[in-house]
Amino acid sequence: MRKILMSLAAVLLLAAPAMAEKLSLNAISGYLNSFQTASGEFTQINADGTISTGRLYIKRPGRIRFEYNPPENSLVMAGGGTVAIFDGKSNSSAEQFPLSQTPLNLILERNVNLARRSMVVGHQSDGKTTTVIAQDPEHPEYGNIRLVFTANPIELRQWVITDGGGDQTTVVLGELAKGVTLQPSLFNIRHEEARRQ
Repeated sequence: MRKILMSLAAVLLLAAPAMAEKLSLNAISGYLNSFQTASGEFTQINADGTISTGRLYIKRPGRIRFEYNPPENSLVMAGGGTVAIFDGKSNSSAEQFPLSQTPLNLILERNVNLARRSMVVGHQSDGKTTTVIAQDPEHPEYGNIRLVFTANPIELRQWVITDGGGDQTTVVLGELAKGVTLQPSLFNIRHEEARRQ
């Protein structure tokens, strides 16, 4: 019995470092570069504490779409280097600003390389997940993005965006279906504006 317990203890000791080992920046970059398209459900915790749900579509490079469920019916999309926010309660034109001025730009690049320059300002593990905090090294005033990953296999589970004003928005991801076919119109801001008029 003692031999069994000693063997079990040895196995647990050997297993413990693997659990606590943080994912490397190269492994995380490789994961993000491993797919061009993805979609899945998300839950968003807004800066004011309210909760929104919806569906997310990603088409790298540079395109993302957040469709919010009723009663919001809001839409956030990025395409053509621009982010547009459509208010579900208003018929006015979308609020627009450059994608390059948002932390999302960092994971929507054609070739994500988190190890480059001084993009990563935090990289840690709590034994279950690996967290990477990244920002544009040339424009830290744009805010940052905190990405949370699990291992075996590597999956992006959530991100927290801190904007230039310090407000935080957390997006918790459901299972992402990768390699899905996504129509270009999903990321066409002009098409969306015409559809809403």
